[in-house]
Amino acid sequence: MTFKPKNTKKKSTSFKNPEVAEIFKTYPEKIREKLLILRELIFETASNTEGVGMLEETLKWGQPSYLTPISKSGSTIRIDQIPSQENRYALFFHCQTNLVSTFRELFPKTLEFEGNRCILLNVKDRIPFKELSLCISLALTYHLDKKRK
Repeated sequence: MTFKPKNTKKKSTSFKNPEVAEIFKTYPEKIREKLLILRELIFETASNTEGVGMLEETLKWGQPSYLTPISKSGSTIRIDQIPSQENRYALFFHCQTNLVSTFRELFPKTLEFEGNRCILLNVKDRIPFKELSLCISLALTYHLDKKRK
């Protein structure tokens, strides 16, 4: 599955949570554009991944967060800018899972990581849609995969 948004400046998934919509308005323009693309990628990946079901978009620690409250299939994904680094943003994952170590094994040269908690991205770089789609899918099915073992 490859996700390439038709118009990266226009969001097609409307905000149901006004608090999340407000957070997006606070980001610098270039970061906001990239985070909105990640947001669309998360929703698109969820809709194309068996067992995930409906996503809930909320705030956790002030960050846009994506959960699977009905299926309980996944581990929460958060997205945010890196405040200390002007052009950086990230996808954050629960640090007590093996998700980031799995991503590191799959994409050691393609993606950049920070510890066991996030995938780091730069606004100046292209978004690696194929790789991130797989990472998002693995996170959104994390609990399903554990149940199958």
